[in-house]
Parts: sequence; structure tokens; C-alpha cells
Amino acid sequence: MKQEKIETNRLILRAFELSDAERVAILVGDKRVSDMTANIPYPYSLEMAAEWISLHKDVYVQKIALVYAIELKDSGELIGAISFPSWTDDEAVLGYWLGVEYWGKGYMAEAGTALIDFATAQLGIRKITALHFVENEQSRSVIKKLGLSYIENRFDIIGGERREVCCYEGQTERVV
Repeated sequence: MKQEKIETNRLILRAFELSDAERVAILVGDKRVSDMTANIPYPYSLEMAAEWISLHKDVYVQKIALVYAIELKDSGELIGAISFPSWTDDEAVLGYWLGVEYWGKGYMAEAGTALIDFATAQLGIRKITALHFVENEQSRSVIKKLGLSYIENRFDIIGGERREVCCYEGQTERVV
């Protein structure tokens, strides 16, 4: 089972390749990226990037996670990732990160819309959940643009710290 490419006006969502590891390590190596994510440690090494990428094919085949590289269509430049780090039958959790220099340009909302459309049509996903740290205004904006509804704030232990997160969900019939 091969992961399909997804194209938008400005982006290509594609499977990661091991050759992307250096670029991933550079982008995620910026502490501002790891500070806004629950699962990316800092510092982040080339070896960590390669190991992360090496897991993608198996979790996709098992239908437990789906990870896409986000690439600029005009330059082929890798700028981030969007994923369902948790995927069960017809439900998925949305996750993403973007290199700092690409923040505020609408790329993540574009990628998120494309992934949700694809997941609804091709994978049978019917419910999407998303979380962001309470202080992450950029993620709040992306999630709202994707049409997910605010559910609640809660506290989770992340990286050994108690962090407040905002929780959202949506039925894909409403989201798309």
C-alpha cells in the first residue's frame, strides 16, 4: 500500500523519504517549533529525524498513523509536516509542524484542508480531533480555519510538565 500524493494550489503533500532527514532536523531543530508541539524534543538530531521517518511506512500500512511531508510546489522545498499521529478506523487526531520562516502564510490551513478532504474521501475518516497549547495562537487560527469546534481546555503532562491544551473536534461532513 503506497501513500498517495496530495496537491493543492501551492503545496504537495507526499511521503517522507530518508533523504529528508537533514532538512527535518534543521526545521525542527528550532526551539520555537518544539516548544509548540507535544511530541518533538529539543534538541533534535539528524539521527532522530531519520528514525522518525523510518517509522512512517509501517504505521501507514498498519493504518494507525499517517504522516505527510509538506513541500512547496514551485520550489520543491520541504517546509513542514502534517499527520494523523493517531488513526483508528474512522477517527483521527490531527498533528502538524511548520518551519518558523513559513509561519503566518496560510500553508498549514491549506495543507490541513487538503489532508482532511483526502481522509474523508479516501480513508473513511469521519471525526477529526486536534489540540494545541493554550498559548499557541497560530495553531488556534489554523484549527478554526479547518472548521473544527472548540470542546474544552484540559491539562496534560507533556515532557514532564503540566501544560494546558485546547481541544477541538469535528465531523468531516461539517469540516469539509
